[in-house]
Parts: sequence; structure tokens; C-alpha cells
Amino acid sequence: MFHRNIKLILAALIIIAGIWQFTESNIGNGIFLLFLSAFPIFLYYKNEFILLAFLKLRKQDFPGAQKWLAYIKNPETALVKKQQGYFNYLHGIMVSQTNINQAEKFFKKAIELGLSMDMDLAVAKLNLAGIALSRRRKLEATNLLNEAKKLDKQNMLKEQITMMKDQMKKI
Repeated sequence: MFHRNIKLILAALIIIAGIWQFTESNIGNGIFLLFLSAFPIFLYYKNEFILLAFLKLRKQDFPGAQKWLAYIKNPETALVKKQQGYFNYLHGIMVSQTNINQAEKFFKKAIELGLSMDMDLAVAKLNLAGIALSRRRKLEATNLLNEAKKLDKQNMLKEQITMMKDQMKKI
């Protein structure tokens, strides 16, 4: 995995080559190179390994998603801030199956770094509420559940939220 700025340098070099092709009267090559420069710029903001991990996670292939995330050796230099949030979010989802202490750290860091979509933020807060509930921190779990409910605009997590509220009444 290389530094995120290398992608921008590569895009700049492709744009320069495209401009050079325009000056040499190769208009088709110049247009193609300008379109080609969009890929490194896109991959600067949306890391390819995180995209592939999301695809594996969509198919419930946790080991496959873990394999793709393992290619990111140093997320602080390889990823922009939002992508670091998603890196921690994905690790939190995968680790939540086995180690809730580590999952809590990953989810808190993901929320701190920021997630682009409200749904992802709601899932992270719902998981944190579940962890807080398992540790008998009812007030924190209630606050996190209310925040998750506000963020869940499509009511996709309504069932899980009501289930967790029912569990909270038993404690």
C-alpha cells in the first residue's frame, strides 16, 4: 500500500500527458487520458481495498473482507480521514463477533473520524449501544439508541432498536 498522495501525483502526470497529447494534435488520446485521470482521483477519496472489503461484507464473507483490509498496512498515511473512519468501522463490524472490547474502540474511533452516510453512523451507534448494554451502562445505551434512531431515516434499524429497548427494560 502506498501513500495517498501518490495517487494525486499519478493523476497529475496523466493530465499533463493528456495536455501534451492535445498540443501534439492527438485529440482522441488527450481526451482518453483526461478521462483516465479520473480513476486515481476517485481512488484517492474511495480506497480500492475498502470498496472490495465492502463487497465481501455484502456477501457475508468476513474472512474475505478481513483479507482485503489487511492490505492496508498504515491507514493514517494511505487513507483520507473519512476512509480511516470506514476502515475502523469495518474492523469494528468484524471484530464485534469475537471481541467486544476491541470492537468498542474501533466503533468509537470510526465515529470520531467521521462516516459519510447517516446509516453507517446509526449502525455504529447501535453496536455501541449494544456493547454498553452488555456492560450494564443503561444511560449511555439509551443515549446511543436515541441517536441511532434519529439517524435511521429509512427505518431500516427500527426492529433492532425496538429489540434493544425491550432488552433494556429487563435490566
